Amino acid sequence: MSSDEDHAAGRGGGFEHRLRAEIEQVARDLRAEHASIQGTLEVITKSARDVVPGAEDAGITLVTRGRGFQSRAATSELPQKIDELQHRLGDGPCVQAIWNHETVLVTDMTTEGRWPLFAPEAARIGARSMLAFQLYTTENTMGALNLHSSQVGAFDDDSVSIGGTLATHAAIALIASQREEQFRDALASRDIIGQAKGILMHRFSIDAEQAFAILTRQSQHTNTPLNEVALNVIEHRSDAS
Repeated sequence: MSSDEDHAAGRGGGFEHRLRAEIEQVARDLRAEHASIQGTLEVITKSARDVVPGAEDAGITLVTRGRGFQSRAATSELPQKIDELQHRLGDGPCVQAIWNHETVLVTDMTTEGRWPLFAPEAARIGARSMLAFQLYTTENTMGALNLHSSQVGAFDDDSVSIGGTLATHAAIALIASQREEQFRDALASRDIIGQAKGILMHRFSIDAEQAFAILTRQSQHTNTPLNEVALNVIEHRSDAS
């Protein structure tokens, strides 16, 4: 092997070692933040900006049932502006990544023809290159990890490969955070309902089953979630007649 080849091999080995160390650190950071969705998202975008070759900024777009289009954990104003533009137009690389389950690469927004309304405006805002990965989340939430650069041709095959690996780790961590949050919410809701039942039992000298029946009837009659009915009982505990 020639000296040039030796040098290239050494450089490649060093890059692979550094990359592996960085991905391992990302995984550790994600585990540390698994109980906080916002914390998890911030780890994802910061890591993507720092690890993926060519990335200057990163953001996450979530489409959640009942809450619509959300721009989260952006590393600067640029990802938020790009998200707002795509939301307004209903089209763009991120939207395509989410709905078509694919990775979308834009090399030069000024010559991009797939989104004739989005691309020129995105270039004017400052995004000349873009790379979007679908995040496999839950049936109620879909998302994309979006990387941006002010330079033309910023992303290469390594960017796509490394970004895809990071997006896989990110999706797993995001699902774990969502489930953790749902579990905490369920525990809090159960505690609230238990408190409300206790108040009704004391107020009306009834048993737990009767108290729960009162809460469920009120929930059905007013079309209000059960935990909200229970919270109202707790907040007005001193209003008993």
